Amino acid sequence: MTAPASLRGVVRRKPVVAWALYDWANSAFATTIMAGFFPVFYSAISQDITTEQSQFWFNVTLAAASVLIAASAPVLGAVGDRGGTRKKFLAFFAGVGILMTAALAWVHAGQWWMGLLLYGLGTVGFSGANVFYDSMLVDVAEEEELDLVSALGYSAGYIGGGLLFAVNVLMVQRPEWFGLENPESAVKASFLSVAVWWGVFTVPLMMFVHETPTEDRAPRLEAVREGVKQLFQTLKEIRSFKVLVLFLVAYWIYIDGVNTVIKTAVFFGDRVLGLEQAALITALLVTQFVAFPSALAFGALGQRIGPKPAILMGLGVYLAALVYAWRFLEDAGDFYVLAVAIGLVQGGVQSLSRSLYARLVPPSKTAEFFGFFNMVGKFATIFGPLMIAFTPMVVPGADERDGILSLTLLFLVGGFLLSRVRVADGIETARRFDD
Repeated sequence: MTAPASLRGVVRRKPVVAWALYDWANSAFATTIMAGFFPVFYSAISQDITTEQSQFWFNVTLAAASVLIAASAPVLGAVGDRGGTRKKFLAFFAGVGILMTAALAWVHAGQWWMGLLLYGLGTVGFSGANVFYDSMLVDVAEEEELDLVSALGYSAGYIGGGLLFAVNVLMVQRPEWFGLENPESAVKASFLSVAVWWGVFTVPLMMFVHETPTEDRAPRLEAVREGVKQLFQTLKEIRSFKVLVLFLVAYWIYIDGVNTVIKTAVFFGDRVLGLEQAALITALLVTQFVAFPSALAFGALGQRIGPKPAILMGLGVYLAALVYAWRFLEDAGDFYVLAVAIGLVQGGVQSLSRSLYARLVPPSKTAEFFGFFNMVGKFATIFGPLMIAFTPMVVPGADERDGILSLTLLFLVGGFLLSRVRVADGIETARRFDD
């Protein structure tokens, strides 16, 4: 039996560190742009249209970007596999995201449509690059290292994104410290800082991470034709990957709960609890920095007891956190406790889901199958928001807080389906397919 990998051992290898640094790089977009500044920036530049119109076009942009990348991810993955060009695809999409992010700094009041266009394309670049980034996990890690290396990537993302976000928040709160005129110019400078951060820390991956050679690599145009053909062939053969399909269904359900918690926590703190913006930003930073060591700890736990039991433990913590939020959450102190609890398991559930899935994927089809993985992730914030919204409407006597409790169903159902996943059988199926 192979000895478990150690953190010290994996971080001594340049390809592993270079791969993890890409998470450090692109997480700045997720924190500063997506979660932090762009919603506020968009609100400021769209004052010449009604609130209803502003919300409509913002949601349409988000939906369009998600549908575009979700629909194209498996095709792009198959083409990348067939042509041996996954790293080139990553560079292309990352480049799109970086350029669009930098261009946001030149958007002015009234140009809300331009801001949305750049933000939507930036989101496509961010998500598209992740299809190929995730698939390259198997290029830098052996099977016994998957949990730890995947966790290392998420940990790097939390600390990297959190560090730059903290600096960007300080820039907005104290613009004079950075030689900036006002908070508005600080926001635009933050957009540029994200683009530079993302670009600089992508370089190590391009230099030191090498794709596993593709047998019978096809020329560019042929790779497109063969990649599409390979995708349709895989869809015909999907019945032979029963374990993988069951995991994807389980993942789709419980990650919907995870994503809903991430995307609605600040709104809940603002609208339901009436917390100040400073408290909400602090809670977001607390989650980021707690998630950094916790993701690493979950990677080690996954090596020791297996990724599936460790994920189930994380889902159990989510259940407890939801009950706490429903019953006890009242003020900023309680909200910080919740932020710590979520930070303890958020990165672990995400990273171990990725490493578990990597075990179930045939090595010859990594990008294609991770295209499915990312497609599921993109369609995975559907049930949770609807359950929160409709619970007060359909349950007599229920209010907005009761909507939070409805999310427990996603973790219970997703956890039950995950418990039925026979990992060893799935690994054997993947190996047998390539043989």
